[in-house]
Amino acid sequence: MTIRLIVADDHPIFREGLVQSITETCEFDIVGVGGSADEAVALAAEHRPDIALLDLSMPGNGINAAQKIVEEKLAGHVAMLTVSEDDTDVTAALQVGAIGYVLKGVSAEELRRILKGVARGEAHVSPGLAAQVLKIMQAPKKKENNPIDDLTKREEDILRLVAVGQSNREVAEALNLQEKTVKHYMTAILGKLHARNRVEAALIAHEAWNKS
Repeated sequence: MTIRLIVADDHPIFREGLVQSITETCEFDIVGVGGSADEAVALAAEHRPDIALLDLSMPGNGINAAQKIVEEKLAGHVAMLTVSEDDTDVTAALQVGAIGYVLKGVSAEELRRILKGVARGEAHVSPGLAAQVLKIMQAPKKKENNPIDDLTKREEDILRLVAVGQSNREVAEALNLQEKTVKHYMTAILGKLHARNRVEAALIAHEAWNKS
């Protein structure tokens, strides 16, 4: 199935190269291109893409665009593509509901791989930033008690693997489960932790494990 995207970046030359790189294979279809936060939101509302791929520092602010797109459910998922390695930018993007945070130095092949994962709902933070984020980000909607206490043994086993970056498929192979079974468990885990996505669940888990 073709993955439909909108792309928003205020640098035309970079944007054109980005579109060309993504569409080198027939797996992706760029349905809209813009250069500002307002244009990104309008394109998402018009096309309802699988992914909104947004520059962080474009006019109007990519974080603001991401928040509106997530809140109004205008796209399946939101991913940020940026040069910023600032901790506060990463956490701000994740807190408004983006599930991808990708640095612009990534190769075209790697970007396409990441986008396929994002389309499946798999969170991605560039490896060099993930450890920093885990240290500083406060888990949203954190419970007063240890949230991990509500998980079953199997759910915690799955979460421990997810927290180190494994995909549903890798978790399934490690625990000898069906991938669809892992997905069902992840739905239950997100509900129990009051997490919006895998990144938040991992952050909540790391904080709980560090305190125990």
